[in-house]
Amino acid sequence: MANVLTTGARLSAPTKEPSFFARLLRAHAESNQRRAERVVEQYIATHGLQKLSDDAERQTGRVFAKASQ
Repeated sequence: MANVLTTGARLSAPTKEPSFFARLLRAHAESNQRRAERVVEQYIATHGLQKLSDDAERQTGRVFAKASQ
């Protein structure tokens, strides 16, 4: 039983530095998030919305839903 516990702990021990693939994936996700935020900011500015209200959130949600289809 102790052998199983130590073997499992050794296999699941965290590495000190994320792998190249993990760093690349994180950078890609962060880039997509920044791009989405810019698109929302542009939408709000071009449609004359003063702030991100519930209605503005619904409108931007529809825009993204149509874009993903």
